[in-house]
Amino acid sequence: MRKQTGFEMRTYKPRTPGVRHLRRPINDHLWKGKPYAKLTFAKVGHGKGGRNNSGRVVMRHRGGGHRRRIRTVDYIRSTPGKHIVERIEYDPNRSAHLALIESIKTKEKSYIIAAEGMRAGDTVESFLSGVPKDLLASMGGVMDPGMLAAKTAFRGNCLPMHMVPLGTQIYNVGSTAGKGAVFCRSAGTYATVIAKEETGGETKKKVKVVMVRLQSGEVRKVDKDACATIGVSSNPHWQFRQLGKAGRSRWLNIRPTVRGLAMNASDHPHGGGRGKSKGNVHPVSIWGTPAKGGFKTRRKRNPNKYVVKERVRNQGKRRRDN
Repeated sequence: MRKQTGFEMRTYKPRTPGVRHLRRPINDHLWKGKPYAKLTFAKVGHGKGGRNNSGRVVMRHRGGGHRRRIRTVDYIRSTPGKHIVERIEYDPNRSAHLALIESIKTKEKSYIIAAEGMRAGDTVESFLSGVPKDLLASMGGVMDPGMLAAKTAFRGNCLPMHMVPLGTQIYNVGSTAGKGAVFCRSAGTYATVIAKEETGGETKKKVKVVMVRLQSGEVRKVDKDACATIGVSSNPHWQFRQLGKAGRSRWLNIRPTVRGLAMNASDHPHGGGRGKSKGNVHPVSIWGTPAKGGFKTRRKRNPNKYVVKERVRNQGKRRRDN
């Protein structure tokens, strides 16, 4: 989509050095007010600083940052019936945008990850609990896969994997039945349904497992009843943003990253020495693990049985396609 149409980023007149290199995606359709309070809670505690429950640093370069409220996102989408999109919101806790939806029948509100192109006033529906009776009656009481796809596979609708047509772009992809989405939740991400394994004879064919290809090139098996949302995750131009200054990174809870070469010998294997000297050692992490040259940590035995085809790993070298 980006290659076909092109896109623009919002730039600013350099009245200060901090906005000279500032680049932002243009999202004028976002809600300007506060989030829906009943679906949020405050993010507090030393977890903001990258600490675990015993107070030890388990994630470096985290701390400070603007205060946030966590939005409770519905990743399962098990509630049947039609929902109206009230508004599209910015969420500081993720790269994608959120959509606040309201059930037409129960008037309950919930947050979902918005699809690219979704706007306020759109209607979305979940078919995880089955095909509604009125939809089945409109097809003449016969479950025709092509007709079913034409009536259900719309942007923002949540379908079980066996109902998604081949070649469809999906996001918010689940792995197992009855659980929430685990793949393709970031901005601009999607997976493609490439195959369905079927069992039974010609008359009683049933889908056993569904194959999806992720953007990394990895092909995975997922459960036929796992959830998937039609479309591409919202805010696809997020990856081209430029923060413009160091302070904006601090607002986002990101602390500076210090090179090992600039540390003392007691703090890093590359530290110490007179001037810039690494001591003729191979590059390693702060814990001594080799950092480059293709040091492999994956188990050769007991591989992931759900991965059909692994993504390409070339250790940072140029790959030659023979």
